Amino acid sequence: MSKRLFVEIVSPERELWAGEGDMVIAKTVDGEFGVQPGHTPVLALLAAGSVVRVVGGRETGEVRAAVHGGFLSVTDDSRVSILAEVAELAEEVDVDRAKRALEETESGGVSPEDTEAQERAARARSRLAAAGTDAA
Repeated sequence: MSKRLFVEIVSPERELWAGEGDMVIAKTVDGEFGVQPGHTPVLALLAAGSVVRVVGGRETGEVRAAVHGGFLSVTDDSRVSILAEVAELAEEVDVDRAKRALEETESGGVSPEDTEAQERAARARSRLAAAGTDAA
């Protein structure tokens, strides 16, 4: 059993990050869970508007990415692939832009029927959470 995971975070546009980590924490449509070396193989649907964390992923101790849909795959050789529809690393988030997007969406009185506005708000929240910034 390997002592580290090999993790890759990719979107249709590019590979955002690849490297080793101690643990991956992700939110799926069935709930949040963690993956450590030796984890049973699994394929899970990622929740829209969530944050994926790779603990021990770099010198700072953690890689964070805002993720909007996609899949998480764990293989029996401790390889974790985050295949996101849309993803953004924490350090790439334009916090001011994300705050403005959230304010604009919420100031319009988002109704539960307006799924597009709900999705924009969820994306803005996940971008702010990945950046470690409060949405307020």
